[in-house]
Amino acid sequence: MDVETMKLLATAIAVGVGVIGPGFAVGLIGASALSGIARNPEATSKIQTNMVLAIAFAESIAIYALVVALIIKFT
Repeated sequence: MDVETMKLLATAIAVGVGVIGPGFAVGLIGASALSGIARNPEATSKIQTNMVLAIAFAESIAIYALVVALIIKFT
């Protein structure tokens, strides 16, 4: 295989592997938040605030994976 093919393959692997973790994390965060709200509906606002913040942190990891993939592709 030539260099361009290897770069495209490495880019695809970097994005694919880098998105799996945040995908699971967002699912677990959402499930835990819904469970907490179901147990204590009065704490909904606090739980939702923390949930949104945790999801933002998890999604930032996916953005880092995208940046790494773009660096691999264009260097």
